[in-house]
Amino acid sequence: MGIQKDITKLKKIFAENIVDQEVTIAGWVKSIRNSKKFSFIVLNDGTTFDNLQIIADAEIATYQNVTSAGVGACLRVKGKLVESPGKGQSVEMQAVEVSIYGNTDESYPLQKKGHSLEFLREKAHLRPRTNTFQAVFKVRSVLAKSTHDFFAERDFSYLNSPIITGSDAEGAGEMFNVTTFNLEKDFPKNDKGEVDFTKDYFGKHTHLTVSGQLSAECFAVGMGNVYTFGPTFRSENSNTPRHVAEFWMIEPEAAFYDLDDMADLAADYVKRLISDALKNCPKELEFLHKIYAKGLKEDLEKVLNSTFQKVTYTEAIEILEKSKQKFEFPVSWGMDLQTEHERYLSEKHFKGPVTVTDYPKDIKAFYMKLNEDGKTVRAMDVLVPGVGELIGGSQREDNLDLLQNRIEEMKMDMTDYWWYLELRKYGSAPHSGFGLGFERAIMYITGMANIRDVIAFPRTPKNAEF
Repeated sequence: MGIQKDITKLKKIFAENIVDQEVTIAGWVKSIRNSKKFSFIVLNDGTTFDNLQIIADAEIATYQNVTSAGVGACLRVKGKLVESPGKGQSVEMQAVEVSIYGNTDESYPLQKKGHSLEFLREKAHLRPRTNTFQAVFKVRSVLAKSTHDFFAERDFSYLNSPIITGSDAEGAGEMFNVTTFNLEKDFPKNDKGEVDFTKDYFGKHTHLTVSGQLSAECFAVGMGNVYTFGPTFRSENSNTPRHVAEFWMIEPEAAFYDLDDMADLAADYVKRLISDALKNCPKELEFLHKIYAKGLKEDLEKVLNSTFQKVTYTEAIEILEKSKQKFEFPVSWGMDLQTEHERYLSEKHFKGPVTVTDYPKDIKAFYMKLNEDGKTVRAMDVLVPGVGELIGGSQREDNLDLLQNRIEEMKMDMTDYWWYLELRKYGSAPHSGFGLGFERAIMYITGMANIRDVIAFPRTPKNAEF
């Protein structure tokens, strides 16, 4: 008989309130208190945020294993489940047999509680054993499933877009190079003295992708509605709580959607994430909000029950200029809104979520649809209280001539986008999409303040340890 067949998961025990049965469980020691006559063990197996208290009598044959086990040890325990007289737990176990899969010693870094998040980042391989990170990553898992469920229910097909690409979707140039050239030798050069990428593996200069959007557009104008959900990379040398070099993006792309349609989809998606998190992770969120973001649950519920208001960028600038609020970045038409402006709009003025549309073309990407005024594009940002921008999107330019003009204006290489232009040349269709940084959504819902604490192994400048 395999190990798994002989073990009952804690999630099942607590959900079904199993009592008066003898079962075997396995998990990691959260805490242990020993005495001459008995010991209290608190065990967790990762299937639930709830721990199981185990009472081991000194008379059991394997009591030596109990007294020799340390915090963090992995145990297998056989015993009888009984109703618990203690508060906060319905079930506890009376152990009859305790085995040690793997013990710890005094060097175990998580012996004590209360470690700082900074300390735990240095122990990223061990931090999943803490309450904080078990809670965060349970929420992350639930939000991932929620994402797939949401788009599947709306007939969006899931697309795995390429990680290696030859085009810069954002036009920012902050991309990691991909090459098979020997870095310890001189790269081959062409007649101009430039690196000759025609001799590289792909025959051209390639990078790790910053977005799956352009690939999604190809499929949207053939399959209707698609979405990507995958890793993206940016080599921006930034050490802020909001930036990592490797992160995950959700990017739906839909044919025959205009900007208003996509804004409504974005609002529904945000509400779905909040709803599923509150429904499926109540104890995890209660724990996280109590320690890291008091009052956040009420704020999330308010967003869940709110209508997402809409305002144009020009109207938003007028609101900010008339606010008499002192901003670090002075407000003027044509500037990109900063977090302080976004939060003022959502928290102070609208007192709820708001979608800002129709931004100046000069601060937006080349692919966004030009408005009739020639100055603005059909772009949007979804702003929520406490965060500011959560989602950014746009209606895409479907007119071939206007798109070519925009690429020329931005002095981009037209030949790099020949295939993208052909989407407009052959059977062009109106379409729109948005992007949501998955880690940013997790930060928003959990109340965690640093993106390094919502991704398993954060990749930041000078940090790729694990």
